[in-house]
Amino acid sequence: MITTVLAFLLTLGVLIVVHEYGHYRVAVACGVKVLRFSIGFGRVIWRHQKSPAHTEFVLSALPLGGYVRMLDEREGPVPVAERGRAFNRKTLWQRTAIVAAGPVANLLLAVLLYASSHWIGVDEPRALLGAPVAGSLAERAGMRSGDWVRAWQDGDGQWVDVRSVNDLRWQLTQHMLRGEPLQLQLSDGAGRNTRQARLGVDELGAQELDASLMKRIGLGMPYSEPLLGEVKAGGPAAAAGLRSGDRVLRVDGSGISDAQGLRERIRAAVRDGVAQPMVWQVQRNGQTLEVVVTPRVVRDADRPSADGAASGAAANGGLNASTANVIGRIDAFVGSPPAMVRVQLGPLDGLSQGFTRTWEVSSLTVRMLGRMLIGQASLRNLSGPLTIADVAGQSVQQGLAYYLGFLALVSVSLGVLNLLPLPMLDGGHLMYYLFEGLTGRPVSDLWLARLQRGGIAVLLLMMSVALFNDVARLLGLH
Repeated sequence: MITTVLAFLLTLGVLIVVHEYGHYRVAVACGVKVLRFSIGFGRVIWRHQKSPAHTEFVLSALPLGGYVRMLDEREGPVPVAERGRAFNRKTLWQRTAIVAAGPVANLLLAVLLYASSHWIGVDEPRALLGAPVAGSLAERAGMRSGDWVRAWQDGDGQWVDVRSVNDLRWQLTQHMLRGEPLQLQLSDGAGRNTRQARLGVDELGAQELDASLMKRIGLGMPYSEPLLGEVKAGGPAAAAGLRSGDRVLRVDGSGISDAQGLRERIRAAVRDGVAQPMVWQVQRNGQTLEVVVTPRVVRDADRPSADGAASGAAANGGLNASTANVIGRIDAFVGSPPAMVRVQLGPLDGLSQGFTRTWEVSSLTVRMLGRMLIGQASLRNLSGPLTIADVAGQSVQQGLAYYLGFLALVSVSLGVLNLLPLPMLDGGHLMYYLFEGLTGRPVSDLWLARLQRGGIAVLLLMMSVALFNDVARLLGLH
């Protein structure tokens, strides 16, 4: 909990400081006098000012934003000697540059963060997949257990290497939002027998990027051999005589190709609330043994995180709540650790990837917001501070490179959000300046007041929806 709170505060602090510093730095460069640079709102808890003629830097009690207050004749009287340093006296292009500098600073920060994450490098599962979900797009496309996804095809027909499972899922998300099929190049685990598969994600017409959608697509988890890890004393696996290191060959006469398929068989070994015995054929020290395993029954909602694969996935997950509320489990870890690959880039490649990923995430964010606006995407995709805090804590625990990647993602989101043409946001002010540039006159005070009220209403609505989604996710309602 403490880690989550500290990670959240660090995330907010870094992004707010960079955003406001963008405004501040360009304002000073344009000759505008900056009265206050504030991190947070409300009561001031710390301040520093070199002299009354210099900028006052403050830290306020509510750290959910910040602001840069500039000298402006619209907000109060300005001495004649300083009118040339007032924001409202600057040229249109200077005011535009000052307002745009905050979001641009966030986007540039994202480039550096993504680049830094790639320079440090992370260990990610290789795109070697287990069995696809039955009846899914992946299964219909001919994908099978042990497939190694080598590359995806871009719009120019060029094949681009898939570096890891995370890379594959990112491309899947982008193609899903663009409404385009994803063409993949596959081979076996040794790199032989190359073939192609087409995932028709454009046919799904989904409104929400959630677990149910990913199940319909059906890409398997990273491939894991059907080996048993730790066997808990007193559990069904131990009672059946199973041991750590046993390789499961068959269950009830059906071959087991990977750990994911074995987990599915364990979960499904319940009929009308009663556990069903299963006949397992296992290999141990070169010998083939046959044992009867009867899982115990637990409620899906009460399932703890034990019975997981070595990769961290739950070994005995649950059935769809619409068809059953109980599952089987054997109290043993199922599956070997997935094959890992080091994803790390050099200085120039890392920087190039930083620009590329920032552009991709920015365009993806805009497309998602646009689809939500016209009803083609669910508002459940909006996330608020609780989700950000939760993911921040998780990414910190995974390591510096993961946290930097998460920080970059939020920085892009903040930059794009602030460029939306809504009053109260930087994008709204830029729209005012666009009107002024086209008509030669500024927006009237009457319309400014009306647009301001409308902008506040829209922002409050967005914040309410995001907070509702956060609470619903924490309660398991989404």
